[in-house]
Amino acid sequence: MAKSCPCGLPTSYPDCCGALHRGERAAATAELLMRSRFTAYALRDEAYLLRSWHPRTRPVEVDFDTDLRWTHLEILGATGGGLFHQEGTVEFNAHYRYQDKDDRLHENSRFERVDGAWVYLAPIS
Repeated sequence: MAKSCPCGLPTSYPDCCGALHRGERAAATAELLMRSRFTAYALRDEAYLLRSWHPRTRPVEVDFDTDLRWTHLEILGATGGGLFHQEGTVEFNAHYRYQDKDDRLHENSRFERVDGAWVYLAPIS
């Protein structure tokens, strides 16, 4: 049996986030985009992260910490972000291991559609 995708869904990476990373399909919801971005961080896929970032807030590059390993994603909730929405939020815990210690990043992120595609805008302050 194939290993499940790093995003936490039971589908294999090539059929799940891999298809989004390769540009074979777009994320249907803000939550699916969030999951694909977590996986891109875990795999250090800078090109996908930049493509899926809102043009107004996109950095020039993504600075990966080579000592940090993303271990799993926990979705806590979402508002909007569905098939018929133009914006939405996703609250999550992104768990990681750094210097032999486990920790997590908690964020409530904003997403918008740009030209019909979901993109990450920014964390909610």
